[in-house]
Amino acid sequence: MSFNQQLIKWYEIHKRDLPWRSTQNPYYIWLSEVILQQTRVNQGLPYYNRFVKTYPTVHELALAPQEDVLKLWQGLGYYSRARNLHAAAQQVVDMGGVFPQTYKDLLQLKGVGDYTAAAIASFAFQEAVPVVDGNVYRVLSRIYGISTPINESAGIKEFKNLAIKLLDHNQPDVYNQAIMEFGAIQCVPRNPDCTVCPFQNHCVAFNDQRIEELPVKIKKVKIKNLHHHYIVIQTPKAKTLLQQRPQSGIWAGLFEFPFVESDGALLSVEFREKLKQQDWWSGFRESENQ
Repeated sequence: MSFNQQLIKWYEIHKRDLPWRSTQNPYYIWLSEVILQQTRVNQGLPYYNRFVKTYPTVHELALAPQEDVLKLWQGLGYYSRARNLHAAAQQVVDMGGVFPQTYKDLLQLKGVGDYTAAAIASFAFQEAVPVVDGNVYRVLSRIYGISTPINESAGIKEFKNLAIKLLDHNQPDVYNQAIMEFGAIQCVPRNPDCTVCPFQNHCVAFNDQRIEELPVKIKKVKIKNLHHHYIVIQTPKAKTLLQQRPQSGIWAGLFEFPFVESDGALLSVEFREKLKQQDWWSGFRESENQ
């Protein structure tokens, strides 16, 4: 039995009953994929249900105020996903309300990258294109013993080529769901139960005792320590001042108390000096309780 046939057989027995798997509506599939980026299924499912209930069509999502979309998204984090979701819905409406039906065309939507485009194209339109996400990297690297880093160009290319080779072209939607599900509930990141794995006999990582080593990911993150000294400004009428963050970068578009940024903790006198240099501080009069 081939790899994809064995994988699909496992999936038919073990797959979870999730609402976006019972539809070929590209809007619902796209919505689920965006919500599940950086989010576990059990956390994302209630949000998916609320979005479908509140905005049952892409037209209704496109017409909604962005503030309402962000409010419904509240608690999921990575708010750029919600802003991109809203912008892409408007793109689809501008196209006549019809979702692009190919992997290549789906990439034109705001916030839709290689993985999401492949997921929508295969799940909704049965296009023979493989999905390659964190779960897929883990499954393929372990079973085939691939130690090429998954976050370098050579590794991305190697895994994509293998994924294309293994894809079941007759049922790409089922195969893609199967390999993602296998990585999510069987070949998990830590302490997988290899005793019940159908690929145990020819899994390189299992036989070479390299389960915890694969996949390989090179750490490239440079940590920069910044100190934010927040100021709570209250008017005589007990109102507070908030400012909106820029539309790009961390916490883009969210509201917060104004702050002074520094490379380290500031003494009181240093803080006051920094405060005077802020454009927004001009015009305020300071009052201290004795």
